Amino acid sequence: MLASPGSQPLDSAGQTPKGGNEAPRARSLRQLRNTIVASPSFQRWAQRFPLTRFIARRQARDLFDLTAGFVYSQVLAASVQLNLFEILRPGPLTAGQLAPRLDLPLEATERLLRAATALGLIEPARGGHMLSMRGAALLGNPGVTAMIAHHHLLYADLADPVALLRRRAGPGQLAAYWPYAGGADPATLTPEQVGAYSALMAASNGLVAEQVLAAYPIGQHRKLLDVGGGEGAFLSAAAAVAPKLHLALFDLPAVADRAAARFAQAGLSGRAQTFGGNFFSDTLPDDADVISLVRVVHDHDDDRVCALLANVRRALPKGGTLLIAEPMSGGGAAAPAADAYFGFYLLAMGTGRARDPQTLCAMLEQAGFVQPRLWRTGAPMLAGLVVAHG
Repeated sequence: MLASPGSQPLDSAGQTPKGGNEAPRARSLRQLRNTIVASPSFQRWAQRFPLTRFIARRQARDLFDLTAGFVYSQVLAASVQLNLFEILRPGPLTAGQLAPRLDLPLEATERLLRAATALGLIEPARGGHMLSMRGAALLGNPGVTAMIAHHHLLYADLADPVALLRRRAGPGQLAAYWPYAGGADPATLTPEQVGAYSALMAASNGLVAEQVLAAYPIGQHRKLLDVGGGEGAFLSAAAAVAPKLHLALFDLPAVADRAAARFAQAGLSGRAQTFGGNFFSDTLPDDADVISLVRVVHDHDDDRVCALLANVRRALPKGGTLLIAEPMSGGGAAAPAADAYFGFYLLAMGTGRARDPQTLCAMLEQAGFVQPRLWRTGAPMLAGLVVAHG
């Protein structure tokens, strides 16, 4: 496929997976490398030899970080739960000043501060500790904080990762958090059942919206329908960059009601319509020239995605545009987020998977879309973007 301005050919983010089309000689050389590196005597030599010492130490550090990653994430979770970053927002505080505000003993406070400093979340300063650049960035991204705050559910489901992979654990805590994932009729969910996950999506969609709207000129369209749009975070962001754009949202009835309230609060009721229903089976509004699926497709298995895409295609006029935005598989910078994080997150949720752009484009073409292409975004780890036309 040819790339259009702002887009790129479908090549899994520019990466060819090693081994896919690899010559036998190259594969044999990599296998020889692995045999050598796996030798304890070679590892000891590499740590001493000046030309390999840096590489050996870096590999050892990377391996340790993987080993200790759960502990690192729990240090971060504790810092978020204790509101450490917000407390340090005004400036440095000592451990003695922080202990009563964190409701921790002094020794535990000092231990947390040392750990958070080691992870680059805070840093020493005159007068105690203050936010680091990383901590300040976290404070400025409430969506990330919201994701961290609910990770205890994911960690509970990952307590036995082999059982999870073998599907022996049964529905876990994350599946209950996302009740639409396993419900026979998600349209019957109550406001109480959708409140927590709708709020999380609203908080965390800001980063994705920023990437998509920076990559794609949404202002060229007349009306945007966001299917599975949650509480309207993406539409609100689109409204800010395209003042003349008309807006519509389709989601579960209880979620659409929450979106209508947010639109009213933001003064967007005159521009935004909301519709409640089941986007797999109910008729979608057909008067939008662009439809978006933001972090929706990867939540569902293939058969349901095919039904969703076919339903969207029926609603889109000839020549209309579909945007699919979510972390995508296929290697490159997006791999840790799509294939590791979301790979296991969606497994714990009980439905869905991260897909590479080629797979998405094949599914789009099967549903009747034409010219599907991968568009560049500034942070593919947060969001890949596939654009197709009716």
